[in-house]
This record gives sequence, structure tokens and C-alpha cells, in this order.
Amino acid sequence: MKGKKLPPFLIIIWGLNLLGLIGVLIFFWIKNPFRAPPVLASVEETFTASPTSLAPAAPPTAYQLPTVTPNPRSTAIVGTTPTAVDLVQNTSDSLLIIGFSVEGRPLEVHKFGTGASERLIIAGIHGGYEWNTIALADELIAELNAHPELVPADVTLYILRALNPDGDAISHGYEGRANKNGVDLNHNFPYHWKENWNREGCWNHLPITAGAFPASEPETISLINFINLHQFDALISYHSAALGIFAGGMPPFAPSIDLAKKLANSSPYLYPPIETGCEYSGNLTDWASSVKGIPSVDIELSNHRDTDFGANLRILGIFLKWQK
Repeated sequence: MKGKKLPPFLIIIWGLNLLGLIGVLIFFWIKNPFRAPPVLASVEETFTASPTSLAPAAPPTAYQLPTVTPNPRSTAIVGTTPTAVDLVQNTSDSLLIIGFSVEGRPLEVHKFGTGASERLIIAGIHGGYEWNTIALADELIAELNAHPELVPADVTLYILRALNPDGDAISHGYEGRANKNGVDLNHNFPYHWKENWNREGCWNHLPITAGAFPASEPETISLINFINLHQFDALISYHSAALGIFAGGMPPFAPSIDLAKKLANSSPYLYPPIETGCEYSGNLTDWASSVKGIPSVDIELSNHRDTDFGANLRILGIFLKWQK
């Protein structure tokens, strides 16, 4: 057998057998059910890190608005202390701003003297309809600036020249009586206030209200706060033109009656006044007399044009010296 070659057909058969064996081995390698499956990472492990959670958004930047003069339309609480800003220096009077009107006009009070006994004069509660009361206040202020000696040493006098400056700006006719909110300020004080009062014998030329509630108006609140800061011994509220001097108080307040009589004795204004039947509810002088115990009078100028300056200068002298 040595040196004898295999026939070619036998070599081919063995080659085919060998290829078949290799194919069987590959088949069993792939399909072997006993081979351990490949290790797959869990779903969680497919991420190198958990998704980034959203941090709570930072609140938006709050930008501070520029400070401005407080809106006068914002309602103050009765009894709070107003800021009285001294605006005038080195004169015989000091100008105080005690509040603001609905439209933001300052409520100006002029101060004269330094005595312990405090007196208050208020004009312009009915704005432009009674514009001559504001004109009278301006005349008295000018006179006192020129003659500060008219104020006794034991007295301090305050003059509020216009409680209703918005009404004065609106009109010097019927439309100027109410404030910008359509409120009669002399029906807005928190004493015997009525939403609807008997209009018979009262001013009734245009629709007007007493306010949504007592002391609803910034002008009323400012005056109440100012009065609460002081110990006034007497008060005059100037009006025009209802025929006389009205003593404050409901029921009648004896010191107010005495003050009214003393002023009437030296003036053309009558006391008792001529009554028209008007119902005076929420009235300034009634509130001042009955709630605050301040002798108070309503003085009515003789018409809607003149200030009756001479007569009221005499009244001023009596008013400053009057004692309870």
C-alpha cells in the first residue's frame, strides 16, 4: 500500500463528509438550547443616569415700581394718623397738607400762632358752588399773613381753605357742589348719616348722594383724621347762602348755641337762622359737636358772590377770643 494514491472520487467523498460534519457542528452551536443566553443589561441600566428632573422654576424677578405720591383714591381707615407735611418755612403761617381729594388735589391747611387753644375754620366743603367761601378763606389767610398779631398769644388758628377742591375745579355752578364722586361732603360725616334724606327744603338742583357709607370719601376721612389729632376749642364751617348761623349738635349742643349767638350779635347773620325744613344728616358741625364735643357753627354767607370780608373779619376776632 505504501506509495499508493487514493482515487480522486474517494477524496471528493471524504471532503463532502468533512464539510457536512462542520455544518452540523455550526448548526448545533447556534441552536444549542442548553447554552446560557447572553447577559442583557436591564432597561434601567441602559442609561448611565436617570433622566434629569426639572427643578422648580425660579419665581420671576419682581421689579420695584418707582414710588409715587400715594393714590388719594385709595381708602384710608378712619382714625389713622395723616402725615402733615410742613411746606412753607420762615413765614407767619405754616402750610400743612392733611390729605388729598379724589382727584389728588392737596387739602391745604394754613396755621397761625402757637397758643394752646386751637381753633379751626373750614371753607369750600361745597366746592365751586360755594366758591366765595374759598375766596373768603384766601382773604383771611392774606390778612393774617400781613397782621399775625390778630391771633392772640394763647391761640393757634388753622384754616382749611377748600375741603372740596375738585368741586371748585369742576364748576362755579351747580355741578361744583359735590366732590368728584358725586358726593355731598356735608352729608358724608359719620353721625346721623343717611343714604337717602328728605330733600324737601334742601338743595336739590342735581342728583347728589351722601356717599356709599359714612366717611366714604377721602376728603371726609382726611378732615376727621386731622381733627382727631387736635383738641379744638371751636370750629367754623363756612357756607353760602342759607340765611344765618346754624349751631352744631344733634340734639342741640349748648356751647355751639352760645358760640352762634356771640357771632350773630356782631354780624349780619341771623341766629336762630331761617329754617327751610331741610334734613341735615351726616353734617360736619353736628358730628364735630355731638361726637367730638367741639363747639361748632355753620356760617352762611349772604349770597354766592361776595365774601362779606369786613363782617367776617369781625367774626374772626370774636371767634379767636371766645371761651366756652
